[in-house]
Amino acid sequence: MHCASLSLDLPFSKPQEAGVPRLPPGGAVVHQKPQIFTLETLARSEASAQRQSLCWGVQDIRLDFQTQVLGEERSGPRTPACPGLASSTCCSLTPGKMAGPWTFTLLCGLLATTLIQATLSPTAVLILGPKVIKEKLTQELKAHNATSILQQLPLLSTIREQPAGGIPVLGSVVNTVLKYVIWLKVTTASILQLQVKPSANDKELLVKIPLDMVAGFNTPLVKTIVEFHMETEAQAIVRMDTSASGPTRLVLSDCATSDESLRVQLLHKFSFLVNALAKEVMNLLVPALPNLVKNQLCPVIEASFNGMYADLLQLVKVPISLSTDRLEFDLLSPAIKGDTIQLYLGAKLLDSQGKVTKWFNNSAASLAVPSLDNTPFSFIVSQDVVKAAVAAMLPPEEFIVLLDSVLPEIARRLKSSIGLINEKAADKLGSTQIVKILTQDTPEFFTDQGHARVAQLIVLEVFASSEALRPLFTLGIEASSEAQFYTKGDELILNLNNISSDRIQLMNSGIGWFQPDVLKNIITEIILSVLLPNQNGKLRSGVPVSVVKALGFEAAESSLTKDGLVLTPASLWKPSSAVSQ
Repeated sequence: MHCASLSLDLPFSKPQEAGVPRLPPGGAVVHQKPQIFTLETLARSEASAQRQSLCWGVQDIRLDFQTQVLGEERSGPRTPACPGLASSTCCSLTPGKMAGPWTFTLLCGLLATTLIQATLSPTAVLILGPKVIKEKLTQELKAHNATSILQQLPLLSTIREQPAGGIPVLGSVVNTVLKYVIWLKVTTASILQLQVKPSANDKELLVKIPLDMVAGFNTPLVKTIVEFHMETEAQAIVRMDTSASGPTRLVLSDCATSDESLRVQLLHKFSFLVNALAKEVMNLLVPALPNLVKNQLCPVIEASFNGMYADLLQLVKVPISLSTDRLEFDLLSPAIKGDTIQLYLGAKLLDSQGKVTKWFNNSAASLAVPSLDNTPFSFIVSQDVVKAAVAAMLPPEEFIVLLDSVLPEIARRLKSSIGLINEKAADKLGSTQIVKILTQDTPEFFTDQGHARVAQLIVLEVFASSEALRPLFTLGIEASSEAQFYTKGDELILNLNNISSDRIQLMNSGIGWFQPDVLKNIITEIILSVLLPNQNGKLRSGVPVSVVKALGFEAAESSLTKDGLVLTPASLWKPSSAVSQ
């Protein structure tokens, strides 16, 4: 199987020359005392780095590293000439002999802008299907009291004020008819289930809002109210506004009624005279109703859409908690494709003080956006953002394990394995033998179609006793675990299944050179018993995904693509079929 090579800067700390480390003043210590083992967790400083090559296939992960000279510290990161850009897109600002520094600065800026525009890919995409759009807009129409607006339509005054086209006879007829009408108004109104469809322009949405009303008038000719049924449909277009006044946004415009949808009919039959009067009133309402809807209701529909859009923008900006850090998204641009609204998002990682530690305004690779099919919505997050989230939840740590006290059987087997290498070294192992495990930098996270893996570098040191000043040996371990996402309600949880020591390298030895693969089985069991439970304990708290419940669902489900993580609703929800009153 072909495997691409990727060069990474992965730090590897130096083996401890002194014995079991003493806690630094003010150092954070976590004492865990489960029934299985006891750990002391210490915060450690950033260790030295070296170049490493990584090649990941379906079943193995290889990380090449070299042992650094003891005491060597990693130099600080070099500041690129063009901050914020990848090294492949950065140019030097050092002026040449034929051009001044301003010329090079300008050229660098133009080149960087061109390259970014050419390779821009969002780091996350929120896709809203027509079901969600209809539900959210329906809720906003309720919040803006749209049915109350319909019930307050000034039917009688509009008929009286509408022009007669310059024909005196028509004006006389209107006055004669209205002379017998005491009052005329809408008695009940409802907005039926909305429809969202692609318009003739593929980059626009057609929103249809059916209106259902019952109106009535009172006349001296009959003691009861004369009622008639009115149906019409408001239509509007949702499009992208790319005006120069601000960033691209979605707007609703061209709101009007459809002539084909307008129907007015008498609900009950009365005497010939009353029926004739009712027919004349309905004839007067036919030209008046479209103008009433356009002038009275369309502004409410537009305000409701603006409220829905503002809520969506606020929703995507809700911080996602990652232990002490948090992840936030921002809108890069909206888009309309088919019958969906797509929000392209950038992301940023912030520390506990609110300081941005990493920006994700564009993804290194093009983020594939799967089709919704019948799914109400989907939230796609790129692999680099997921990788940063996992790293934030699993920071570098150091564990000191009193092996003989908490894992006596493993301690016995370790002693036996060391005896095959050096019997004298094995005899030195006492009841206070220590195993120190240091996770290097942060784990590397890899996704493929349907599955994911976490790779991490580990330094493992074995001390004969708690009084030993130097370790018997130090091992560098390339470990990997299968990563499985699952959901609990609206929380996304990552679990690391099993752990394998893909390669072990001897970094330092006080018992002579030996082939470290001899210890592979017992070393794997140690990190499986110590490291994996600790890391899964940190991941078990989960990551709340507020977008799920905010869009009306109780639970989510996750899936993996080669580009990243996809969240979709797992539970069914009943949309509001109408706005009625």
